[in-house]
Amino acid sequence: MAKRSMRVGIVGAGVMAEAIMAGLLADRAVTPERLAASHPRRERRDALDALHGIHSVASNVDALPDAEIVVLAVKPQMLTRVTRELRGRLAAEQVVVSIVAGATLRTLVDGLQHAAVVRAMPNTPSQIRRGMSVWAASDACTARQRDLARAVLRALGDERQVADESFVAMATALSGTGPTYLFAVMEALIDAGVHLGFPRELAHDLVVATLVGSSEYAQRSELHPAQLRNAVTSPGGTSAAAMYELEKGRIRTVFSDAVWAAYRRTLELGERLEAEVDRD
Repeated sequence: MAKRSMRVGIVGAGVMAEAIMAGLLADRAVTPERLAASHPRRERRDALDALHGIHSVASNVDALPDAEIVVLAVKPQMLTRVTRELRGRLAAEQVVVSIVAGATLRTLVDGLQHAAVVRAMPNTPSQIRRGMSVWAASDACTARQRDLARAVLRALGDERQVADESFVAMATALSGTGPTYLFAVMEALIDAGVHLGFPRELAHDLVVATLVGSSEYAQRSELHPAQLRNAVTSPGGTSAAAMYELEKGRIRTVFSDAVWAAYRRTLELGERLEAEVDRD
């Protein structure tokens, strides 16, 4: 199997990068000696080495040798500097997987001067291997390189490959930013429970269990959410009263506006990064 022979280099060893490391090691997709990661702080490198048994390096370039797949996991504002640093250092057979928000395939190809790149957007639940990643590959990626990218992203949870790169930008606003929306809903419901008179800890447990259970029920039932909601909305009942207030508050429009705002911001980040590459 392709993933059994992977050698992985990770540039930028932050939270999401560590989730990738942990997932790959848990899947036995790589062994610790086949996984290298770069980070500028010695304390962080020492912590990663001690916890995962990997090889951490200070220089980004030192994470590249022998790696079949290189993961770019840096902040958007650092991308131009990092691509300049890696430019000309990548072999043709290496594939680069970027999880940098807003970074387009064109930005990555031009910035790295490397043809085989993948643009991916995972989300926060990836830290417990329950994430959703949406990704698109450049035309230059071979079938094997796509399989390598898929193996890395599956270490974070579920994944979907799309042919249209614009779907990755849309996913950034929907599933990538999605946990933010749900955390806000969770916080609002907990506060409402406290307002009713629940102790905060109990309100927290009730809300979290309700959201998790409802999500799993929706996944297993395969019914449209409207059908699920109608099934628990009795005429003149508590759900009907609650939905009346939510609709008065334009809940659907507010969520739609939030997703569109996140999408516009994703496009703005992409345009800025492309402009930086053009100037570089």
